[in-house]
Formats: sequence, structure tokens, C-alpha cells
Amino acid sequence: MSQPCPGCEGTGRVVETPCSTCKGTGAERRTRRLRVKVPAGVKDGATIRLAGKGEPGGPGVPPGDLFVRVDVEAHPVFGRRGDDLTVRLPLTYPEAALGAEVQVPTLDGPVTLRIPPGTPCGKTFRIRGKGAPRRGGRGDLLATVHIEVPERPSRRERELLEELQRAGGRSPRAKLGVA
Repeated sequence: MSQPCPGCEGTGRVVETPCSTCKGTGAERRTRRLRVKVPAGVKDGATIRLAGKGEPGGPGVPPGDLFVRVDVEAHPVFGRRGDDLTVRLPLTYPEAALGAEVQVPTLDGPVTLRIPPGTPCGKTFRIRGKGAPRRGGRGDLLATVHIEVPERPSRRERELLEELQRAGGRSPRAKLGVA
């Protein structure tokens, strides 16, 4: 049966007086800080490869590569869907019913968006080129309308809402066959 020498493990050399740090291996374990350039628009779970920054190789072998996994924190205003950013756009009932021009936050600062009259809750507006950076440009910003209803309307607001209700119009429940 043939096997490498247990003393030199086939290298042909034996360290007579190994140091206490590496114990004759020629490598020591220590912590290092590395700067990693994270590309703009990187997605959660992406891996960045740092060539030659990994574990040391054996004698005469270059070190391996270090792979860094990216964990992107949630943003307080924006969500993400691929290269597109999402944002919740709160509107008052009059803004949605009558139309309005509103400011929408983007990564580059607010932009003005024209809301057409009769905009329903849940409608999504696409603002091109205001999303996450990507190769060859940027994704889009998807602004979804949410109608804000006052929890405690003032006396005047209540009177106006009751007047609106009396003025008529079909109930949205009429489409379902109920009043």
C-alpha cells in the first residue's frame, strides 16, 4: 500500500521547529477588514466575489476567493419589485375624485404627478426612469394610490359628506346587486 509520508505529507520538507502561531503550516488565522464596492441597484441576496481574498491555499497555491452575500435593508418609504421601486401614494377623497397635481417622492427628489379625476384606490402610476439603478439606465417608480379617509371628520367635513351623500349618485355596491 502506498501513501504520502505522514511527517511531510508528500512535500519533501519537515518543519523542525514550528512557530506557535501557524504550527508549521505557514499561515495564521487573523481578522481583516476589507472594503467592498457594492454596485448601485444591487438586489437582496446578491453575491459579490473578491478574487484572492479568501482562505489561503496550500504551499505554492494562491489564496481562494471570498464571496460576500448582500442583505439589503428595507427602506421606510420605498419598496422594490425587481428594478422598479414602489411607493404608496396617499390621496384625499377630493384629490382622487376631482383630480390634482401631487408631489411624489423619488430617490432624486420629489416629482409632480397629475392625478386624473375619478382615480380609484389601488390605481398604480408608472413614473419612468425613477426606479433602482441598473445596467443601461434605471427602473421605474410605481406609485399606488391609497385614499385616506379621516378617522374623525370635523363637524363641517361631516356636513359636507352628508350633503354629498344626499346629492345622490350610485352606490358602488349597486354593481354587486345590493344597495
